[in-house]
Amino acid sequence: MPRALPVKFDVRVDLDLGSFLLRRRTAVAVDPAELLPAADPWSLRGLTALDADLAARGYLLTVELRAALARSAPLRLAAVGGALLGRIDHLLGTDREHTPLFRRFPDAVPEVAHLHHNRRMRAFLRGQPHQPCARCGRRGAEVGIGLLAPCAHLLCPDCLEAQDGPPHCPSCGERLAVHPFLFGGRRKAAREQAPPRKGDPQPREPRGSLLKPLRLLAQDETAAALDELTGLLTRRTALNPQDRDDLATLLAHAPAELAALLPAEIPVRETKAVVLAELLRREGVLSLPVLAERITTATDVLRLLWAHSDAEPDLLPATARRLRLRGLSRPLRRGLLGVLDGLPTASLAEDLRRHREPWLRAGELLHPFEYRGRFPAAAAAFALLRGTDLDAVSPAFAEPPAPLRVETVDGRRRLAHTGFAARVEGLLAVGDTSGALAELAHRPGELVRRLHHLLRVHEIMAPGTPPPAELSAVLARALPRVGPGPLLGAYGRLRGPRAAGERRLYFPRGLVSLAHGRADHGTAVPARSSAPVVAAIEAELLRRSAATLPERPEVALLDEALTGMSVPFAERSAARALVSVPRGSRLPLPPGERLRLFLHWTQPHHQRVDLDLSVALYDEEWRLRGRCDYTRLLFGRRAAVHSGDYVAAPPPKGASEFVDLDFAALRAAGARYAVMVVFSYNDIPFDRLPEAFTGFAELDGADAGTRPDGRPDGRPLSARAVRQRMDLTGDAKVSVPLIIDLADRRFTWTDLNTAASGGHHSVARHHDALAELCSDVLDHFSPERRATLWDVACARAAHATGEVLVRGLDGTVRRWRREPAEETGEFADRLRLRHAPDGPPVTEPLPALLAGRPAFLALLDADLPASAGLRGELYRLHPGPLDAAPDALRRLTAPDLVATLAPTGR
Repeated sequence: MPRALPVKFDVRVDLDLGSFLLRRRTAVAVDPAELLPAADPWSLRGLTALDADLAARGYLLTVELRAALARSAPLRLAAVGGALLGRIDHLLGTDREHTPLFRRFPDAVPEVAHLHHNRRMRAFLRGQPHQPCARCGRRGAEVGIGLLAPCAHLLCPDCLEAQDGPPHCPSCGERLAVHPFLFGGRRKAAREQAPPRKGDPQPREPRGSLLKPLRLLAQDETAAALDELTGLLTRRTALNPQDRDDLATLLAHAPAELAALLPAEIPVRETKAVVLAELLRREGVLSLPVLAERITTATDVLRLLWAHSDAEPDLLPATARRLRLRGLSRPLRRGLLGVLDGLPTASLAEDLRRHREPWLRAGELLHPFEYRGRFPAAAAAFALLRGTDLDAVSPAFAEPPAPLRVETVDGRRRLAHTGFAARVEGLLAVGDTSGALAELAHRPGELVRRLHHLLRVHEIMAPGTPPPAELSAVLARALPRVGPGPLLGAYGRLRGPRAAGERRLYFPRGLVSLAHGRADHGTAVPARSSAPVVAAIEAELLRRSAATLPERPEVALLDEALTGMSVPFAERSAARALVSVPRGSRLPLPPGERLRLFLHWTQPHHQRVDLDLSVALYDEEWRLRGRCDYTRLLFGRRAAVHSGDYVAAPPPKGASEFVDLDFAALRAAGARYAVMVVFSYNDIPFDRLPEAFTGFAELDGADAGTRPDGRPDGRPLSARAVRQRMDLTGDAKVSVPLIIDLADRRFTWTDLNTAASGGHHSVARHHDALAELCSDVLDHFSPERRATLWDVACARAAHATGEVLVRGLDGTVRRWRREPAEETGEFADRLRLRHAPDGPPVTEPLPALLAGRPAFLALLDADLPASAGLRGELYRLHPGPLDAAPDALRRLTAPDLVATLAPTGR
């Protein structure tokens, strides 16, 4: 076996379109202009090595992509293959440890490449016999998937027998041997092929055990990038950090005529600011007409100034402290002041006071009083903001624009204004819910955000009475104009049972995801008050659910596991992760009884950074049972094992720590919860590190990695075994990525940080605060208290189709059909509660039920083969064979799924 050489990986990989398309579409672009008329023999041999390296990472080339790569020149294949492997390793976090298999890949690939690939695939298929056939996509021992001789690609006997002409591999085209299978290729006995009995669950493969297909991009990179750019610009929910990075990448690649490519509306204001700042950098003063057309609030101008200064347009104090606003030319200053002057005076004054400190700094840049004669409303708003003495400035403010007024305080004449928030708070403070409702009716978003407060005040002032009579009429007018985020937030807050003194969890807006819990001793809102509001919100969600469907589906397939997935919220502070899991989601653990947690970091030059990977173990009452960290490397009888403590991570290699968990041994030791924690022992915040990430990998099964001879891989982190990876970022020193429930075999993805200072951080110091935080998190994100992706998927399916298939947690598939006289809301309730399914469990294979039909699929795992003719929409959390489906099956992310509930009007 030749000596493996390390890959030179470019850290700028996140800035190219190849990485973007791999992560978002699991697709690889191949330029048709660079393809040869026929497959190159050397490239075919190189593809064998690439197949082996991809299998080691849990990936598989689709037939179309492999055929295209085979027509690449050897040197071009070397570049494409090396870059693809590097990008996958970077996504998985294994690029620090990865070494490529062969020197000068794919030139001079030795003949042992075939032997190595065969051994690897044989070991993989022996441990995981449910891999998909390369042609029909079926899988499982009952169809007899085997390794073809001599190429070792996967095929079932049925597809082999159905071929015309000499037997050949559908993936690479190679002629097959007399005995076509190296391994497998035999169907199970007839008694094992008997159709399943009623009630038997359909087979469901372990997550991560299937090779994930890499597709050939169906369009050129530029067109694909423009499609993705349009999707991000039109999304009606806030972008998470990864999406914001992607937006910056796409804008950097956007054509010169950017203004002509913009959609008619960019709903998210932070996104709009980034785009307009890019336009301003490109075109300068010439961009002013577009800016004036698209800016609708004063805060839009402020966000634009921040984005133009290369800062996140989040207007957060933490960003403001580090921000230095970039200067503007005089024509640009006049143009922006003109935009401000053209806004309604009341909203202009409120927006400036809402972000007082940032606007004070922006005023120093804009010089509004220099143009007070030309832009009087803008100058008056800044005079109000600054508390300017009017007598010292200009007599022009003696009669300010309404609704501003002049007041004399301590002998000085100043402008004054009573804003919307002050009026509402004043009315609620005296218990005037009808008056507050009349004010809030003008701002639907604020009304929905304050619904719980409004109902609580009403219960205090008039206990036992129904809500104000006008509430129903106001909601009927307001709800159609509210974004999906506030609507789902109010829905989750009001629908669950509440009690006085309950613990509540608060998530302050910021650059890092912090959470604070406290007891809420306020008056509980009774169900008689909240139920009509919840019903109105449910009706509105149902009305919106089918409005954005490109084609009405004939069938829907939903995973019951979505009941544990929270709708995305506070996405601005979400961590960049391999799998984008909404914070608070409760998901099944990987199969097997062992899990490896990992941490890798690199410290800056000339500064030592000591990060510590730790696990805190608690019983059912959140009493500390033990820990596994740098102070105690073993817990129980090797129930938890720490790899050892690194106190520094000098560049370029950095340092890594691992903790292995044995679930059965932990349960036997009395542990119910295992909390994963990363501490910065010497109090250096994560955002000062060049690189820091953590995650977990599966240890049991072939996916933990194997050597070519089939023995377990001795590397501490195998690319194919990685199940989750997240970056450690922000001004934080303690990160709590997840909570493992050992009894239920589930984990809650928390993606949270906790406040800490002083250094010497450890489980021993923080275990009480960790227990309280984790208990609050599990309570806050219980499905009955939060809106879930299951709620969203059920609403969409119920409104879109009359046939819905639900795959249960045990793999059993049941069918719900809408009765002719059944209302949409009743059908949605029946689905959401999994009540009264139609008939016995479904025994027909799901791919056959979906083949050739428009469908809506919302799945935890894309573990189904791509049925012929399948089209429609797909949300899936984890990748799988279904990702090989063509673009006719539109992919949705969790924010995309929520954004389908955006306001559509009536």
